[in-house]
Amino acid sequence: MVHDGTVYLYASHDEDQTLNDFFTMNDWRVFSSKDIVNWTDHGSPLGYLSFAWASGDAWAGQCVARNGKFYWYVPITHARLGRPVIGVAVADSPLGPFTDPLDQPLVDDEWGYIDPTVFIDTDGQAYLYWGNPGLWYVKLNEDMISYSGQIESMPLTTASFGARNGDPDRATLYEEGPWFYKRNDLYYMLFAAAGIPEDISYATSPGPTGPWSYQGVIMPHEGGSFTNHSGVIDFKGRSFFFYHNGALPGGGGYKRSVSVEEFSYGADGAFPSIGMSADGPRPVENLNPYARNEGETIAWSSGVETEDSSGGGRNVTSIDNGDSIKVASVDFLTGAVSFEASVASESAGGTLELHLDGVDGPLVGTCAVPPTGGWQSWSSVSCSVENATDVHDLYLVFKGGSGSLFNLDWWRFAPRDPVLTDSGGVGASGGTEAGGSASDAGAGGCALGMQPNRSLWPWLACGALVQMTRRRTTMLSRARVAA
Repeated sequence: MVHDGTVYLYASHDEDQTLNDFFTMNDWRVFSSKDIVNWTDHGSPLGYLSFAWASGDAWAGQCVARNGKFYWYVPITHARLGRPVIGVAVADSPLGPFTDPLDQPLVDDEWGYIDPTVFIDTDGQAYLYWGNPGLWYVKLNEDMISYSGQIESMPLTTASFGARNGDPDRATLYEEGPWFYKRNDLYYMLFAAAGIPEDISYATSPGPTGPWSYQGVIMPHEGGSFTNHSGVIDFKGRSFFFYHNGALPGGGGYKRSVSVEEFSYGADGAFPSIGMSADGPRPVENLNPYARNEGETIAWSSGVETEDSSGGGRNVTSIDNGDSIKVASVDFLTGAVSFEASVASESAGGTLELHLDGVDGPLVGTCAVPPTGGWQSWSSVSCSVENATDVHDLYLVFKGGSGSLFNLDWWRFAPRDPVLTDSGGVGASGGTEAGGSASDAGAGGCALGMQPNRSLWPWLACGALVQMTRRRTTMLSRARVAA
């Protein structure tokens, strides 16, 4: 979802421990980005336990903004019915917290009610599509938590959704995971196609409820996962295609990562063929190192995890010797003179090294991190910086003894020359502008990927595969209805 100049990624989450050799998913995660390559982890504002009537299976959903509120449509298993239904949760912020306004499902009539997709048309009418093996829709009311009329079943014809071979029960390529939207005067329905393993195909229509015309495959099957899901946005003048795979080390059908690629529509609105890349898109803008940046704003990481912070938001934790965080496309302008970070350590601490363009790239600064008396006892450390100018990828490389070294909340550099701030003022010291102190200069703390037994910045890949971390996995996931 794009809102106020930021992309919000709402991702379901494959748990570390897979139970019964099937999708094990208990909550949803939110990540955000202003540049499409660095993603901030905002944790989990919603889980199946947020719905008193649900028993599990927090599968793939979608969030949309309307009238100052945010509506997240999700499939979950109903405890009494014992099958998937679709619920809706509402928040006043894109980051939540989200709550159940109905205390019951929004739609619950049949098996196969999974993978909801929502779109508000230019005339104000909102549509909710969903389903496997069928494709159903309703017209939502303006309150976004009720609908008018009856649940409609979309005819699945080969002209609309392509012809499938070898399955007498499924004549078309449509499988599940619809993504519905409009561009110019053309409506698009992307969907997981062709059975298992899935590719991503699409159909188009002159109207929001059809007739649909099958247009072909966008992304063939690849990437180590037998499922795939898609999402499409336009952001700052460019178009991006989100999907998931199992391509990170240790990944697979039940340990999936979210990825994103940039693409361009054809003159007639057609999709190109899109492959999974290892690099992903270029940033839409550079990151400002002279503003406060959350430690959990990450393009790639190795070995670290994130957790809720005592001061609000999130912080980086489980930092061991040799772990690292990459922050992409950092614009140092004419140069940085110092670096400051908020850290906490109940152990002996360690050092935080600042490298450019690689974990072994040029060293531009080293900050000593002493014990602070607790893992949530925050203190600022600083160090001088040399030879950091122009645009580079920044690597925070952590060094020290055995075990966890310290936690990281936020960081920022101080510029050599005055820098124009977003508010129009000038900052020269790296401190806060317009009053305030370093401790209150913003709240602390992404599909889409992670690596088993590595951490939360993982099963969120931006670009293609963005995170490798330790001990836990976070991913965009979806799941198909069991046969």
